[in-house]
Amino acid sequence: MSTDSLSDTEFVVRSIAQTALENETVFCELDSVVGDGDFGYSLARGFEKVLESWDGYARIDSGAFLQAVAVTITSRVGGTSGPLWGTAFLRASMVAKGKTTLSGTDIVAMLRAAVEGIQHRGNAELGDKTLLDALVPAANELEAGVAEGGTTAEILDRVAAATRSAAEATTTMLAKRGRASYSGQRSIGSPDAGAIAVAVIIERLSDEWKLR
Repeated sequence: MSTDSLSDTEFVVRSIAQTALENETVFCELDSVVGDGDFGYSLARGFEKVLESWDGYARIDSGAFLQAVAVTITSRVGGTSGPLWGTAFLRASMVAKGKTTLSGTDIVAMLRAAVEGIQHRGNAELGDKTLLDALVPAANELEAGVAEGGTTAEILDRVAAATRSAAEATTTMLAKRGRASYSGQRSIGSPDAGAIAVAVIIERLSDEWKLR
């Protein structure tokens, strides 16, 4: 698994942005069960701005491009999502900085860095019923797939399946972070909106990669 860096990075970010826009209502409905219901709206507005700013982003390498995206997300996504998603992109950009190509190992390191950034910024851990409960399994499966070999499409397929399973598993968890944690036991019985969003994003990316 390897990429030609910038064009593939652009493809991934555009896929994420379009998924956020197209699933705005769905993500809001998921968030409204025990949250304030604005997750989908906030994410969509941020990535809408990313697409509007697309042509003006620096393209020295993938790191520079992702850093520019991170700044947009941090400043334009509302609520707690902006700092978390912005930090994820910023941490990933630091791993990619200066590299003309990205190996499978680099991509794993980028996702791990994003996870660590979210953990630090959100003071959350695996099992707190947040997007981390989908992202960490995604990173684990990605690392396993890269180590075992296979095409990018094959690896994305297995990552998507693992992420969906992990996201759905948040249904039985008690929320310990974010607004959902205010609802206490009521948070049990519905999946975390952020975790489901991660699953939907990776599934969409996996499907689109095969059509390139």
